[in-house]
Amino acid sequence: VQLQAYGGGLVQAGASLRLSCAASGRALRDYVVGWFRQAPGKEREFVATVSRSGVNKDYADSVKGRFTISRDVTKNTVYLQLNSLKPEDTAAYSCAAAWRTHSNVVLASAESYNYWGQGTMVTVSS
Repeated sequence: VQLQAYGGGLVQAGASLRLSCAASGRALRDYVVGWFRQAPGKEREFVATVSRSGVNKDYADSVKGRFTISRDVTKNTVYLQLNSLKPEDTAAYSCAAAWRTHSNVVLASAESYNYWGQGTMVTVSS
């Protein structure tokens, strides 16, 4: 499966963005999908993950209540809605996919994923 992440941009604190992770080559519903981010000079960190079924989701504590991950099977796309953005959310956001047979698995570890899209930059000004 090939992944393409887009939707980043430059926004002010408190604004919202919606990132998209579009898949081609395979049906994204067959994969657990995760979003990760990497700020300049920092390690990559987990942001959110959604199970194949779309029922189970997990978030990093730093984004809980502000970010929402969701699937659109018809568009073969996973979204990450970013609300109430803060300057510390500034980072390159990447999506990743991992094939799993179980429909309710979520994965928070980057090492669990074997397909990655390129990053889309989110910059939040204060």
